[in-house]
Amino acid sequence: MNAHLLVIDDEPQIRRFLGISLTANGYRVSEADGATSGITAARDLKPDLVVLDLGLPDGDGQDVISAIRSFSDCPILILSVRADEFDKVEALDRGANDYMVKPFGIAELMARLRALLRSRSPGPSNDSLSLGPVSLSMTRRVIRRDGEEIHLSKREWDLLACLAAAPDHVLTHRHLLRSVWGPAHVEDTAYLRVYIGQLRQKLEEDPANPRFLLTEPGIGYRLKTGDEA
Repeated sequence: MNAHLLVIDDEPQIRRFLGISLTANGYRVSEADGATSGITAARDLKPDLVVLDLGLPDGDGQDVISAIRSFSDCPILILSVRADEFDKVEALDRGANDYMVKPFGIAELMARLRALLRSRSPGPSNDSLSLGPVSLSMTRRVIRRDGEEIHLSKREWDLLACLAAAPDHVLTHRHLLRSVWGPAHVEDTAYLRVYIGQLRQKLEEDPANPRFLLTEPGIGYRLKTGDEA
């Protein structure tokens, strides 16, 4: 059965455009035009994914994220005119999985939807991942490029494991720092830059133009495991 998406947005033209585009790409689509109706629809319809605008007439979309997270772990993609770094980080910290700013490209939106749905679909566990010519076995802590084993330090492993636990999802700086270095280091973003750089040197074919360890400027990082950007 095709994936069921819930669009929560107060702009009729946006809902209509998304409804047509998503349906044309094979999705089943439900709509809500406010915070209250959106939360109710998410609870009652149990969609596979929620596309959420933050600027709603009867409540803040940030609170909608928290409400949905109280009863569902379905992926939430934010689609908002709010481009401020604070709004993006807050949404991701509250439990959103990805964030796009309006206006948006429909091809990129579809790619991100596919990535979020793919990570939720039953299939091979995140223990075994492929990044181009690099294969990873997280449980065995083994990485190979073209059959040759690559050595990672413990900290590099911990950071990669954190990213691999949520492939194709944006993880904030604070989340990664708290998970890998502990709560006393949630502001030490320099650590992340250094270790992400080291991982790119070891895993990427072209570290200066990474394909898999992607930066979300001002927000965090994402481990891309599929073919789409």
